[in-house]
Amino acid sequence: MRLGIMQPYFFPYIGYFQLMNLVDEFVIYDNIKYTKESWINRNRILVNGEASYISIPLKKDSDHRDIYQRRLADNWPTERRKLINRIFACYKKAPQFDTVYPIIEQSLSSTAMNVFDFILRTLETTKNYLGIETPLLISSTIPINHQLNGEDKILEICRARKATVYINPSGGVALYDKEHFFKNGVDLIFLKTNDFNYPQFDNIFLPSLSIIDVMMFNAKDAIHTFLDSYYTFP
Repeated sequence: MRLGIMQPYFFPYIGYFQLMNLVDEFVIYDNIKYTKESWINRNRILVNGEASYISIPLKKDSDHRDIYQRRLADNWPTERRKLINRIFACYKKAPQFDTVYPIIEQSLSSTAMNVFDFILRTLETTKNYLGIETPLLISSTIPINHQLNGEDKILEICRARKATVYINPSGGVALYDKEHFFKNGVDLIFLKTNDFNYPQFDNIFLPSLSIIDVMMFNAKDAIHTFLDSYYTFP
């Protein structure tokens, strides 16, 4: 059984969904610390031919609180409309706009003010649009010792879910010890997204933008091809 585990990211790049699509179960962390300047509450879209950040504002709180304990800022209802309008302006001439924009607008219109609940809604909405059938699990619902960290926590989750293969994005190569996983009965595999491109109006192609960009410029059959455009290595 193949397992993937990731933090909740805000409309992440396609590699996140490649991993989700590849594994048999996909665990999303809700009970780990929020990381500043991560992809949890921000991403990048195409703005006038350049990559530009979009984000959801968080209420000020202790850096020691877990993601599920964090809340959106009180001004989020106002900022949400600004964000929706910005996405509208940037992609209104994209070929898939009429199909995709209502989905993005609906997703961002969630009334959830809890950060994890809100991002989970956006991930579920995107997953459903892309036709990914992998079940999503929330880490805190898995019966393990949640005081563990790093590799030890991942291995505990693997044991609890009876996973024999753990797959992680290639950025984790330097973080994990393959031998440690092997000794615990789990094969450690990494996923690397292949280079590919698609027209972004008349601009030079910018890779690794939010999945919003991929959906705005590509029909579902093309996106399904992109979901399989990766390679794995030990």
